[in-house]
Amino acid sequence: MTTLLEVNDLRARFHTPEGTVYAVNGISYALPEGETLAVVGESGCGKSVSMLSILRLIPTPPGEIASGSALYRGIDMLSITEEQMEHIRGKEIGMIFQDPMTSLNPVLTIRRQITESLRRHMAMTDVQARARAVELLEAVGIPDPARRLNNYPHEFSGGMRQRVMVAMALACAPSVLIADEPTTALDVTIQAQIVELVIKMREQLGMAIIWITHDLGVVAGIADRVIVMYAGFIVEEAQVAELYENPRHPYTLALLAALPRADRRRAQHLKSIPGVPPSLHVEPRGCPFAPRCEFAFDRCWEENPALEPVANGHHVACWFDVTSGAPR
Repeated sequence: MTTLLEVNDLRARFHTPEGTVYAVNGISYALPEGETLAVVGESGCGKSVSMLSILRLIPTPPGEIASGSALYRGIDMLSITEEQMEHIRGKEIGMIFQDPMTSLNPVLTIRRQITESLRRHMAMTDVQARARAVELLEAVGIPDPARRLNNYPHEFSGGMRQRVMVAMALACAPSVLIADEPTTALDVTIQAQIVELVIKMREQLGMAIIWITHDLGVVAGIADRVIVMYAGFIVEEAQVAELYENPRHPYTLALLAALPRADRRRAQHLKSIPGVPPSLHVEPRGCPFAPRCEFAFDRCWEENPALEPVANGHHVACWFDVTSGAPR
């Protein structure tokens, strides 16, 4: 299977008056054609920053991509010119941003915002771009699309705005779609509709997806493979079924224990993860999860473990083997 996107040793920093924020700390992964990759972790772990970094969308300064490469079909997006990058963003790689309430320009019509990329990347005329925009709105479930095309964002509900965002991201039929927590600001019913819509579009277009989320419940129904991030590091990577059946990192175990389940007995309480995430103003010396980990021992405080294989396609960054109950 052809690899579309390959990220190697990506490190992103933010230089602030309070000090340097070590947001992404040497992550590597690959995305094959047609795969859905979920990136999971709590707020502030570096999920969104890592994706904005490979698309060169972090503000510079204060942001800085300190090292690494992001190869799209063999082209390093971190070293090409901005003009070359503009031919990839939107056309080859689409992105659904996190908050539909603020991601759309409030003073431009939906028509203007959808047709801009069609005219720029697909060299369509205004008539062609409008016809394509109507098709896109209809495809994502916007009723009476020809009329709604001339509306402004404030005239749409939150769920409809997110559908518009999906239409914009898919306008040029990209090979890769990055969905940055696209259901966060929506109610449960609308969340399910957006997930179903993206799955439908994936099947129709055959694109690969990177789905960023903190909701492990969504991951089970949409992803093929999962990356778990903590404090800017990848701590576990596995196929989705393997991750749920055989989690090997204490953080993944804790996330799954905190997930509401239909088969949980009434007397069983949801577990919480003690403590708070580490400050990213300090580059960790040992394992960043050690202060919150029930299995931590001396080595965890002194050395940060590398991501190592523990099974076929399953990688973990941990000095403790949760399966055997002993240090590695």
